[in-house]
Amino acid sequence: MLTLNHADRIIDGAIAKARAESFERLCIVVLDAGAHVIALKREDGAGFFRSAIATAKATGALGLGFDSREIAKRAGAAPVFYGALASITGGMIAPSPGAVLIRAADGTVLGAVGASGDTGDNDEICVKAGLAAAGLDNPRM
Repeated sequence: MLTLNHADRIIDGAIAKARAESFERLCIVVLDAGAHVIALKREDGAGFFRSAIATAKATGALGLGFDSREIAKRAGAAPVFYGALASITGGMIAPSPGAVLIRAADGTVLGAVGASGDTGDNDEICVKAGLAAAGLDNPRM
């Protein structure tokens, strides 16, 4: 089970990485397997859309069963389908790197973490650093 303590450690680790790399200000969200928010932090100065974008990245990963980098790749190959999917889901999918699934050792999906604020690649770097800081590195990333 993914706990608030896990979520806090993930978020704090992701923000620490962003500050260490001088990335743009981020918003990080951790969702449980049902896409419910466990925790969300938006750094001072991060844009006000960032929470919605981070949540859409993480929700999309949960809904489709793979990290948002893969969603972005697939969306590039099928833009009409992914545009329709964004409409169908009420905008709860953002085809950009920056969200990864959180899995138990047996592969069970526990939730997802998403970030927004810098480039998708940098958002993803921070998310992975947050998972490592929490001891929840995802072997399937």
